Amino acid sequence: MNGTRLVRNTLAAALGLALMGQCSLLAAQNVRIVQTNSRSDVISLIDPATQQVVGEVHGVPVNHGAAGAPDGSRLYFSSEAKTTLDVVDTATMEIIKEIPLSARPNNITISKDGRFVFVGIMQGDGGLDVIDTQALENVDHIDTESRVHNVYVTPDGKYVVAGAFGGDENLRVYDAATREFAFSLFPPKDGNQGDAMDGIRPISFSTNADGSTKNMYVQLSDYHGFAVVDFATRQEIARIEHPSIPVEQRVAEGTYNRAPAHGIGVAPDQMTLWSCSRLNGHVYGYSLPDMELIAEIPVGDHPDWITFSPDSKYAYVANGGSDNVSVIDIAARSELTRIPVGPAPKRNITVSLP
Repeated sequence: MNGTRLVRNTLAAALGLALMGQCSLLAAQNVRIVQTNSRSDVISLIDPATQQVVGEVHGVPVNHGAAGAPDGSRLYFSSEAKTTLDVVDTATMEIIKEIPLSARPNNITISKDGRFVFVGIMQGDGGLDVIDTQALENVDHIDTESRVHNVYVTPDGKYVVAGAFGGDENLRVYDAATREFAFSLFPPKDGNQGDAMDGIRPISFSTNADGSTKNMYVQLSDYHGFAVVDFATRQEIARIEHPSIPVEQRVAEGTYNRAPAHGIGVAPDQMTLWSCSRLNGHVYGYSLPDMELIAEIPVGDHPDWITFSPDSKYAYVANGGSDNVSVIDIAARSELTRIPVGPAPKRNITVSLP
């Protein structure tokens, strides 16, 4: 009996030390989950070592997209209300520049070297505004022939991927260095280019061993799941539909803005993919590369976006309808806690501050 108790105590102590070490590692890295709150002018900063909001950025009304400089010195936010890209100095968490954009923005992304921010324009003729982060000026515009909702730089930094609405094909890819058109996919259903909501929703990427882009995982309007695209062949190779739950447990028809699945991400270790279901109020986990369903986790109302701790231990799901963030313990396949944030949290990113 005493021997058993000793083993249990030893294991408990080892587990405690491991958890303390994990928290110390995150604290040493100064990692923050940057959580936008789309119905306010405040962005929440979450510390993954404590799972608490530890700071805020103010003055970005109807904040939409977020990006961080590679060295953590700056944060960038698009403001739909001001039609600007707001630049924040992370030493003070104050806005140092409001850069005018060509029209109302949606999501943003940053080049691998941090030199340019690409801003999706979701008004008028659309396109991508290109912001020089050294000059802090709007220096170029990429004509995508459509309005852009979400935009990404591929993991290898070679391409800019625009998820669009209203073009002849709604996923459009550009060379990041030359900004020239490379290829496009996903024509609008029935060829109806005038359908304002028939477009590409969030996208995530997996990588090959050499760091090049392997697959794109693309959420589509009116589809409860995601498409898998082989980036090298530029072909859709699979379509994964999320599980169904009883009708009475789903959200009301029409409340999810024709995006029953919205928010998707590949964990940094490339072992799992996680996709949000607004329709079901769940986040679904899939193993990579075999795409087997491994987790069905209830979260808050209208899960909308997802990001991860750098060690792939936690996923952070922004619940746009319940004003909180669900913290998912990836190894345990369960919700650890919910963190209250601002109104209508949506896009989120992970950054390491200086």
